[in-house]
Amino acid sequence: MGPGLRRGGVDCAALCNACRATKLSGDGASVSLDAYLALAAELADAAGAAIRPYFRTVLAVDDKADLSPVTAADRTAEAAMRRLVKARFPEHGIIGEEYGPEREDAEFVWVLDPIDGTKSFISGVPLFGTLIALARQGRPILGIIDQPISRERWIGAEGRATTHNGEVIRSRACPGVGAATVFATTPDMFHGDDADAFGRVARVAKLVRFGADCYAYGLVALGFVDVVIEASLKPYDFGAMLPIIEGASGVATDWQGQPLGLSSDGRVLIAGDKRTHSDALDLLRG
Repeated sequence: MGPGLRRGGVDCAALCNACRATKLSGDGASVSLDAYLALAAELADAAGAAIRPYFRTVLAVDDKADLSPVTAADRTAEAAMRRLVKARFPEHGIIGEEYGPEREDAEFVWVLDPIDGTKSFISGVPLFGTLIALARQGRPILGIIDQPISRERWIGAEGRATTHNGEVIRSRACPGVGAATVFATTPDMFHGDDADAFGRVARVAKLVRFGADCYAYGLVALGFVDVVIEASLKPYDFGAMLPIIEGASGVATDWQGQPLGLSSDGRVLIAGDKRTHSDALDLLRG
């Protein structure tokens, strides 16, 4: 996209120039958001380099305490990202799926999921991704979805337009759930009242699909999917989504319409259009 080009009524060059001046003061220093984004890109590169050699190979799969699968690819990728964070910003906290929390009460906390969609990964299905978020005081301010096989990368940051492989993107218009394509990772994540709530949305939706994990959120930002509804998530499952979706003109909340943060209850409602989000929220509430 060339200088001064407009997309969705936004002068992208002017927006980017303004954002480059943004400073985030904390931890005794003033650091530009660009410095954090540069590190996040390095984390994604390191994770991708660790993951690709394992994809579609004979690989030992272990079951964690919650019976979810984990492999050497997950562990190697997260370890590589943690080393980079500790070397660059040792005062920052880290929350990772495989190795747990460190300094999680810090002002800035990196939230890492080396392979979101390990079940797809071990099945040879390239619908998984590395999720990287940086939260400040519990709210994600930048996020990356990186698909290391297709070499796709979504980058979102507070106050900036979301990009996909460097191109500014925008979610599509959708007047309501009746016209919407709705995704969730699996119907098995909904239990009891949550299953009833999702069912109310599913019965109204134009199309319901399952199984894309984090890739579905990227498709909302790209304008091919309208809604993602999920439950039973951890912060590393959804932390990266907030800045990516909001930067693509979408809406990201919990099922009560409250902003997402590290203390959210794991029930997530993402929509590309605020009208569809409002409609889905009413249906979830019953």
